[in-house]
Amino acid sequence: MIQSPLDWGAGLTSRGKISEPSAPTAVAAGAYQTEVGRTVIQAQLERILANPLFKNSKRYPNLLRYVVERTLDGHPEELKERTLGIGVFGRDPNYDTNLDPVVRTTAAEIRKRLAQYYQEPNHETEPRIDLPVGSYAARFQPPARMPVPLTTALLTEPVLVPLISPAPVTRRRTHRAAWLALSAIPALLILAVWLKPWTPHSALDRLWSPVLDSSSPVLLCVGQRPFIGFSATEPQSSGPPQYAAGPLTTLFQLYYLGSQNVALPDVMTLGRLTGFLQAKGKAYHIRGESSTTFEDLRDGPVVLIGAFNNDWSMRLMGPRRFSFERDGDTFWIKDAQNPSDKSHAANYAMPYLKLTEDFALVSRALDPVTERMVVLAGGLTGYGTVAAGEFLSNPAYMETINARAQGKWARKNVEVLISTKVINGKSGPPKAVIAHFW
Repeated sequence: MIQSPLDWGAGLTSRGKISEPSAPTAVAAGAYQTEVGRTVIQAQLERILANPLFKNSKRYPNLLRYVVERTLDGHPEELKERTLGIGVFGRDPNYDTNLDPVVRTTAAEIRKRLAQYYQEPNHETEPRIDLPVGSYAARFQPPARMPVPLTTALLTEPVLVPLISPAPVTRRRTHRAAWLALSAIPALLILAVWLKPWTPHSALDRLWSPVLDSSSPVLLCVGQRPFIGFSATEPQSSGPPQYAAGPLTTLFQLYYLGSQNVALPDVMTLGRLTGFLQAKGKAYHIRGESSTTFEDLRDGPVVLIGAFNNDWSMRLMGPRRFSFERDGDTFWIKDAQNPSDKSHAANYAMPYLKLTEDFALVSRALDPVTERMVVLAGGLTGYGTVAAGEFLSNPAYMETINARAQGKWARKNVEVLISTKVINGKSGPPKAVIAHFW
């Protein structure tokens, strides 16, 4: 019988004595298909990756996280050297594994570091994650020993039984069994506290899971403002002058090209989201909107930063409930269920220090054009974009949506209209206004 997390370690015998813990038994990947089992191993994975043996590297955490999550998903047969080279290290599908043994060398180093990790005495009470030689599928085992308080401390304390008048033997045995059962309750409570760090996925994790589970790196596409420099020739229209970089372009002129500039609020959001992805061990690369092609968007999941300054954000919105609209100096978020409402708006003609509230959209949806998962963080102004980035990286904000959502929303497309207060040119925390699932 496969052991559950509550079975690891010693227990009570029929006479109330402490039984010795059995030798650790390897647990099949199938044992962790339940939500409890998955969270136990995933919590242990995060604990390992936070250790100095792993946290100062990029290759080792990425490969270990990938093989553990694929094993938990029940797909260990997919963990081959070539597929790992492509999915984890971004190698070409036809690369020569003999000339480039990155998977083998990284796996060997992971095995060595895992052994070092579990040799430390304070890790003996943790579930084991191993990468057996000759396989790239992870193996999970119960702890080498359970914490002392759970197996001996409380249960070996003397049980005080009140004096009672003589009674038949059967009644005394009933009382004894009852007291033994009560004496086990504190141990069970401590066990629950000990397992407390192994909590289920947060709502934010479920929001990001389609992106993090992808074998491809994430593309972060950042919005860029249009060119504001000056051309050596007169413009051909009444619009802003166009200027393309060429071999004679000076560094001064290059500085003013739109393709070389990113707004500070977008940079702040980019930093927050890259930090989140880095903490999750997810590979990513960054490109400006003007240098991002349609083929780039089809390579894997995409995170779009910015709204009106990011053409891809506007083009990939698709037929959704909420969309970005503009009428002259007024920018607003349109609600298809109430199209005449323009209360979620910002007037670009007003002094910026008089702006008191900004709005933004946060979404995660499968784009029908690129057939890839797309995450959006875009505001009417930069204040909203910063708030959207905070919403997408702080678990507390998504929990408010989770409390209101119905059913298995994690499998649906998500779109959230958020607001943020602006005081003297500084934005406040995000607040969810409307959440829509489809």
